[in-house]
Amino acid sequence: MGARIAQVAAQGGYSVILRDLQMGLVKDGLEAIAKSLDKMIGNEQIDATSKAETLNRIQGTTDLADLRQADLVIEAVVENMAIKKQIFAELDNICPAHTVLASNTSTLSISEIAASTRRQEKILGMHFFNPVVSNRLVELVRGMETSDETVATAAGFVKAIGKDYVEVKRESPGFIVNRILIPYINEAIFAYGDGLADIEEIDRAMKLGAGMNEGPLELADKIGLDTIASILEVFWHEFRDTKYRPHPVFLTMLRAGYYGKKSGRGFYRY
Repeated sequence: MGARIAQVAAQGGYSVILRDLQMGLVKDGLEAIAKSLDKMIGNEQIDATSKAETLNRIQGTTDLADLRQADLVIEAVVENMAIKKQIFAELDNICPAHTVLASNTSTLSISEIAASTRRQEKILGMHFFNPVVSNRLVELVRGMETSDETVATAAGFVKAIGKDYVEVKRESPGFIVNRILIPYINEAIFAYGDGLADIEEIDRAMKLGAGMNEGPLELADKIGLDTIASILEVFWHEFRDTKYRPHPVFLTMLRAGYYGKKSGRGFYRY
């Protein structure tokens, strides 16, 4: 996600610093961006000059201090509150007072992240969706103290990189899209786990009957079954509603290492 966000920001004309823990990971991100741009050239969406200009706008680093002059920082690390709070506390000490600090979290509390800083009014969620390059939506999520100016800054950035946004006025786990999407996927998992129909039939039913571009179990594999489980856990912790419980078959799949496309096996084999 971080590399793809860096790509769209650079394509939008911004100077970008791509930071990761190890230079090998930074290089992997830059290579992924180059391959994505090559694909766009093949599809005649951009030309070779645009690719070169985009790559020239991206600087790779492992040093968080290199972000000290950034106007906007978008964090896209693992969905772990302790790690995010640590990073935001460090950024708060490094970046100037005007810098907006955003999290790409899909479920975690923006207010709790912001509480690790001395600039809670400058913190918000900027939730990009996969695939970042082609998906137009960004959810802009307010925390308790997020200012109108901060939302306006984020909205301007989103528009400048060719995306659109919806504003989430009050934070809640899953915000808008995942608040609706994850229970839908979970219900499809229950339909399979309860023996209602085979995997392929469940997906085909939703594509033919509800006009979906892909079935819920196909989508689950693309998102990552471990990611879905983590989101369900956050929902359960926050709402205490049994509709967010995982099916025992789903838990068995996770224990077996079935994480979806990224592991080669989920509801489907890859």
